[in-house]
Amino acid sequence: MVSEDGRYVIVFNGEIYNFRELRDELQQQGFQFHSGSDTEVMLLAYRAWGESCINRFNGMFAFVIYDAGDGDGDGDGDGDAAPSLFFARDRAGKKPFYYFYDGSDFEFASELKAISHKGEVSLTALNYYLALGYIPGDQCFMEGVKKLPPAHAGRLDLDTFSLNIWRYWQLPENQSEAEVNGEALADEAQALLTDAVALRMVSDVPLGVLLSGGLDSSLIAAIASSQSVTPIKTFTLSLPGSKLDEASYAQCVADHLATEHHVLELTTPSLDDLEAIAHLIDEPLADSSLIPSYLISKLTREHVTVVLGGDGGDELFGGYSDYPLALATQQKLGWVPRVFFRWAAHLAGLLPAGIKGRNRLASLRGGPLEQQIWGSPYFDVALRKRIFNAGQLRQLGDQLDAPERLLLNLFNTGKDAVDCMTRSHFGSILPDDFLVKVDRASMAVSLEARTPFLDYRLVEFAFSKIPSIWKVHGGETRRVEQILARRFLPPQLDTRRKQGFSIPLDDWLRADNCRLLRNYLPHIPDCIDRDEVERLIAGLFRGRANGARLYALLILGIAMKNREQ
Repeated sequence: MVSEDGRYVIVFNGEIYNFRELRDELQQQGFQFHSGSDTEVMLLAYRAWGESCINRFNGMFAFVIYDAGDGDGDGDGDGDAAPSLFFARDRAGKKPFYYFYDGSDFEFASELKAISHKGEVSLTALNYYLALGYIPGDQCFMEGVKKLPPAHAGRLDLDTFSLNIWRYWQLPENQSEAEVNGEALADEAQALLTDAVALRMVSDVPLGVLLSGGLDSSLIAAIASSQSVTPIKTFTLSLPGSKLDEASYAQCVADHLATEHHVLELTTPSLDDLEAIAHLIDEPLADSSLIPSYLISKLTREHVTVVLGGDGGDELFGGYSDYPLALATQQKLGWVPRVFFRWAAHLAGLLPAGIKGRNRLASLRGGPLEQQIWGSPYFDVALRKRIFNAGQLRQLGDQLDAPERLLLNLFNTGKDAVDCMTRSHFGSILPDDFLVKVDRASMAVSLEARTPFLDYRLVEFAFSKIPSIWKVHGGETRRVEQILARRFLPPQLDTRRKQGFSIPLDDWLRADNCRLLRNYLPHIPDCIDRDEVERLIAGLFRGRANGARLYALLILGIAMKNREQ
């Protein structure tokens, strides 16, 4: 969109949910509007408030604004404003932003494959990918290309071609009161979540809710249903006969809320659906739930154009099973000197991948509270020493454990164990895995996915005002959400289990006989040791849990093949 005077041009991906409120404020300042779009609000907000406009945006966004400048060109600084590009990404990282900058050229896009620069595969990024299953922060699969991290903005001066990037928002410190009432916390959380859902239900196209039957998505469905005069549409995935099937829980919630419920059944384990989305994979992501996310998005798109989901609830309210496990282990083994954990982890690293108990021992390298950092379903430090060839290990040197140190730095920003763990997840796996997965799966079928839990007001409340004891206590998680569950959800629903949309990956790979993996193995980088890959495959068929590792290599092969085309 081009401004009326021609000075400003914006390209924008996303939604600004509070655009009507901002529009009213801008009109009071004398600005005139010629459309009803949030894009025009963003453009005029920049004219009114400059770079600080992003602090007012409540939404998901990646945008670039070209400013032609207004100076007279005499260089005296009196009223001069050089032509520039101003760009930003939303606080949580819901919308992607790739860019290439070498001092003379600048390219930006929502997808890596749209960037014309074609560099070599980054060994640093590959190390992160094998460790975490995703490529975090500003790292990118391709050398020379970067990602703009969440909550960051930048400006490119088009006269000097100098680039400046900065963080404009960060999680607040936890300043919760020692004595606080759970019902009062639930009241405030309910008010914020209700408003977040209401803002995201504003749509001129049909809207629905992704319902797994878990606590987060069920609360979103319940609040959306309470604000709708007609039955809302809900969508879930079913894996009949599998222990991972949650269709009955979703049906329980749908019946309670009287929704128009739709179920997609997958009766035969198959990786064939991955082939349908293989062309979308330009930067590898080892999260296998991309497949069911794509399938449920495809089903949903047949009925609606916009969908609400429950992503972010676990990070805000303490929902992961890792949290009580770490606390319980710390209570039992906290007296053990760290050196013993390091030795146990070292011994575990000598065992074959996928052997039962190996990952748990390896995860204790930094002590019980750091299990989420050192324990990986993919390739921990010891396994990366096997999967990389010797030359690449020498090249990585002391950077081999950089992925774990990145998580450790995030972990250390918290003030107690639970605060550390939730902040680590919010700053890493949420934006760089879960939100990437949702964006790719939904955008592949032109479905717009909205995430009420990631309304920045609710995020700030959860991290600043909810004490850790009201997130995790003993074996109980999400204590504030559990209060909301008693207010909104059927009493027979088991809200303490944790599953989400997922697939039985080991079974699927065995059923496929690793056929698809072998099709793509010739494309994986030469730095990957083929003999180690064969050992992983052989281990899978001996009953070892290597599915996640082999799937990660499969996705790597797909990304490499796409890069070659």
